[in-house]
Amino acid sequence: MAPYGPLIEGNNKLTTTPSSSALGSKSSPPHPGKAESEGDSFSVPTALPNDSRSGDLLRHLSPVVTAVLVDAEFFLKRSRYIFGPQPPDVAASKLHRLALEHLNDDKGRRVARLYRIFVYDAPPAAWKGHKPLSKEPMDIFFSPTAQWRREFHETLRGLRKVALRMGEVPTNQVRWQIRVPVLKDLMDGAKRWTELTDDDFRLDLRQKGVDMRLGLDIAALAFKQQVNQIVLISGDVDFVPAAKLARREGIDFILDPMWATIRSDLYEHVDGLRTVCPKPVARPEVTGKSE
Repeated sequence: MAPYGPLIEGNNKLTTTPSSSALGSKSSPPHPGKAESEGDSFSVPTALPNDSRSGDLLRHLSPVVTAVLVDAEFFLKRSRYIFGPQPPDVAASKLHRLALEHLNDDKGRRVARLYRIFVYDAPPAAWKGHKPLSKEPMDIFFSPTAQWRREFHETLRGLRKVALRMGEVPTNQVRWQIRVPVLKDLMDGAKRWTELTDDDFRLDLRQKGVDMRLGLDIAALAFKQQVNQIVLISGDVDFVPAAKLARREGIDFILDPMWATIRSDLYEHVDGLRTVCPKPVARPEVTGKSE
């Protein structure tokens, strides 16, 4: 046995030829073998110097190096639906574990090396204003929701191989909106406008720059050949152009929608679907309700 040297991570390019498709892709041949427990080195059988098959052998046995990209807003929404409410440190640890699970096959064997886990989110908005009807002053920066999100980010920063990519929530674009169920009641005549309260409204807080950072990272990883597999935990069709670019560069692109229903045009432009979290059990009290 001749050891196959470990890859160098960082800004250096991979010196190996991209491997075959990973588990979970549409047209993936069986993995050639089990990676070592730590995923740090791989071995290939010794081939004869003039053996024309040695190049193919190296190509198929070259290690899979994976970058996991997580849309935090999508992850938290699906996580609440699947696992229920969680403390911020528990939610961050669960994100980390689910990302690492993508390095394993269906039997729990490590078959890929982790390049990095990229998490895309935005800090809580530092917005001060007034409630829509009572006009009472409020500062959402100190709200329980904002505090939860800050603790979530701080926990992620301390986890191994996690890189946060932070956008922003512009305060000049914050608007009050009527909640969807309330609007439906108004349209059906089940509720009158004079019966509205502050609780019937929600702030429209929109992240800016998050999708752009995610798309740029996909392009950089593909062009620099720092990885040969990308796992995206999201369900947004806005990432289709980035996925198509990565696939043209030879990247095995896997989508994890966490059991969410995705559009056919998103499924068309990825190499496969693979969800590693438990399948959610519908809860009657929340089924059919959305914001």
